[in-house]
Amino acid sequence: MIEVYRFSVMTTPCELRFYNAPKAKCDSCASDILKEAKRLELKYNYFNPNSYLHSLNLRETTTLDSESKMLLQKAKTYYKQTNGIFDITIATIKDSYNLKSIHLLQEELTLLQNYVGSEHFEIKRNKLSFDNIFTKIDLGGMVKEYAVDRALIITKKHKITSALINFGGDIYALGNRPNGEAFQIGIKNPYNPKEELFTIPISNMALTTSASYERKKSIENKTFSHIISTKEKQNRPMSATVIAPNTLASGILSTALMIDKELDIKYKKYLVLDNLSVIS
Repeated sequence: MIEVYRFSVMTTPCELRFYNAPKAKCDSCASDILKEAKRLELKYNYFNPNSYLHSLNLRETTTLDSESKMLLQKAKTYYKQTNGIFDITIATIKDSYNLKSIHLLQEELTLLQNYVGSEHFEIKRNKLSFDNIFTKIDLGGMVKEYAVDRALIITKKHKITSALINFGGDIYALGNRPNGEAFQIGIKNPYNPKEELFTIPISNMALTTSASYERKKSIENKTFSHIISTKEKQNRPMSATVIAPNTLASGILSTALMIDKELDIKYKKYLVLDNLSVIS
């Protein structure tokens, strides 16, 4: 028996699959997950002028609640662990890529790159402070993954023991499939996303895939990946998949590997290169 729920949050199609549980329990669980995901979307939406994150970036609010403090502390930790590659202050130059001219883009980057880096913000007790007026933060590389981990907590509270939680490819597999086997997660062919290049079995683990082929932005005749960085490396992989105990870690590290495929991580990884060879 399977119950499937589909919705969209954070501009992402989401799907919940619950196995071997009463429909009423599944309905209640799905409703609670959607409510929680919508809460996070509203709170940490970088583009919403009414969001809590927006007020932090405008310095209208400096007080951190416990959840935001935890996320920002984790962001600083991963900034150090990835040698500055995973950096929520990349938001400082994020809006520059909306410019229509390469010349204007380069001018802005020259100015603003000096203010990119998680060393430019500090957390003391429950207060957030910046050392300049330019640095901004964006939790877009964390919140969707965190939402999956929150969904897992809710699923367990409802005593559902077999489930597949998928927020736009950020996945957690709870338990096993009804036949006792692990869930099989397909990894897309970068040149034909409707085709699976290979599958990975997971159970009670998270799996996320970051890729450069799905979302791009063009300025004049130059194309940029949505994964931007001031620590640009040559020969990015086409996609990076990480399996980890939680979705937040998996998502952060798969994003970091898209910038530096040589990054040493302690979890299982699969890198798809432009010739479709796979490094694991």
